[in-house]
Amino acid sequence: AWMGISRVWIFLILCILASISLSPPVAPMGVYLMLCQPQARCGDTFYDPLQHCYYDNAVLPLDGTQRCGNCTFRVCFEKCCPWSLSPQAALMVKMKGQKCSLTLTSDDRFCHR
Repeated sequence: AWMGISRVWIFLILCILASISLSPPVAPMGVYLMLCQPQARCGDTFYDPLQHCYYDNAVLPLDGTQRCGNCTFRVCFEKCCPWSLSPQAALMVKMKGQKCSLTLTSDDRFCHR
């Protein structure tokens, strides 16, 4: 009887160890991001800047777009500026980081309202 009980315990312990070692690792969810990942904050929400950006009080995917008159601009990389130096265009899409008042660059796009 003693041998039968010890075999059952050994079997149970081996089953538990096998299930622990074979189960996939659990990834952190929600705000529990791993410290080695880049992270940014928008209000109380953390986000990965490699996948999202902060625009107009919201977290948007990197490929998010908005209208700028008759143009579409990528909100994570560009901005819509008022433009009054040209009579045919009232708006201009410029790269983020550039001032709207700067002279034209090859990346700028004229847009009509």
